[in-house]
Amino acid sequence: MRYMLTYDLMETARNTNQWLGATAKAMASYPQFAMMPNPALQWMAAWGEVTERTFERMIVKPDWGIRTFTCEDGRDHLVSIEPVVERPFGDLIYFNVTGRKKNPRKVLLVAPMSGHYATLLRSTVKSLLVDCEVYVTDWHNARDIPVSAGKFDVEDYTLYLVDFMRELGPDTHVIAVCQPAPLTLAATAYLAEQDPDAQPRTLTLIGGPIDPDATPTEVTDFGRRVTMGQLEETMIQRVGFKYPGVGRMVYPGLLQLASFMSMNADRHSQAFTDQISRVSRGEASEHDAHNRFYDEYLAVMDMTAEFYLSTVERIFKNREIAKNEFVVDGHKVDIGKITKVAVKTVEGANDDISAPGQCVAALDLCTGLPDELKASHLEPGAGHYGIFAGRSWRDNIRPLVLDFIDANSGRKSGTRKPANKNAAA
Repeated sequence: MRYMLTYDLMETARNTNQWLGATAKAMASYPQFAMMPNPALQWMAAWGEVTERTFERMIVKPDWGIRTFTCEDGRDHLVSIEPVVERPFGDLIYFNVTGRKKNPRKVLLVAPMSGHYATLLRSTVKSLLVDCEVYVTDWHNARDIPVSAGKFDVEDYTLYLVDFMRELGPDTHVIAVCQPAPLTLAATAYLAEQDPDAQPRTLTLIGGPIDPDATPTEVTDFGRRVTMGQLEETMIQRVGFKYPGVGRMVYPGLLQLASFMSMNADRHSQAFTDQISRVSRGEASEHDAHNRFYDEYLAVMDMTAEFYLSTVERIFKNREIAKNEFVVDGHKVDIGKITKVAVKTVEGANDDISAPGQCVAALDLCTGLPDELKASHLEPGAGHYGIFAGRSWRDNIRPLVLDFIDANSGRKSGTRKPANKNAAA
């Protein structure tokens, strides 16, 4: 599998399916056919439209689509996305609401590097912009990064987070969503030892696998079943000749997408069948619910091979974070050294990716942190996506996170407030 030919073959298959969709749509939409209405031709045009859009979106980085923001003055203010720190594998970006008075809450939203772009957190960013100055980690597609830029594994990822936190300063409130939760915890502990003055005020971990074995899921079972040799042989390929990262070893986004889809194959199959029917009946639109979801879900990015493999081996198999044995740049990180950063965990009761128990394990690792600076919340009925972007986030979790931030924003002057104690997992 580790050949450029294999990578290019997948891209050829994707491109061919996109072409087939475009061809079917064009042929079935030939104007003369309108003289003889035929349901089969309508269905063929609908199939072509949905198929073309589906395979086209797989190689397109979605736009943030956050262009204006209505402030308290009732006026729409332009939102500009500005790079704060630029690195080969990811940037720290800032959503600047022009003309608005600076909000005292400064939030660093750590986006996952797990196959999708940071734009997956678009709705999360929008909801936080109301009350916060928002910074986001914008990870780059590995296929676009030349081999000369070097490697990027879990240690490099952690050091990126350390640098981002240093750049933003000690008044920052960090929110890590899903995959980066364990590495963000490690980065905070690293700062606690190496640069205490740069530690953030609060750390909120949402649905992350701090201890994957706390509650097994299909994801953790897969990590246990396969060997590292099997993963390297079946999942890793070299970027093909079409992209700047030619020759780089990656876990391809298209392969990741196939894995995502297979986990809920029946549901996805039904969703596309229903969409084809809606298009054929003229009931679909450019920005309907199906297109809004799948335009984002289908847009995938390659991960560097070393990041994917080291994540599986060190976070899931060896449980280095859960055992407090994680090493960064030759330094053994001690999570118990976190003594001043308030830590909150958020989990969804119906989360089938990072099940309840995996994330709250972080609080037990923070042995040097007083109980009043620890908090946890278990959201009833919420799945993985809902705890950071759905109704559960908007209606319940977001207000609790903001309360937690406010409760722990005055400690520098000695006015320490207790962390909000929500329903513990």
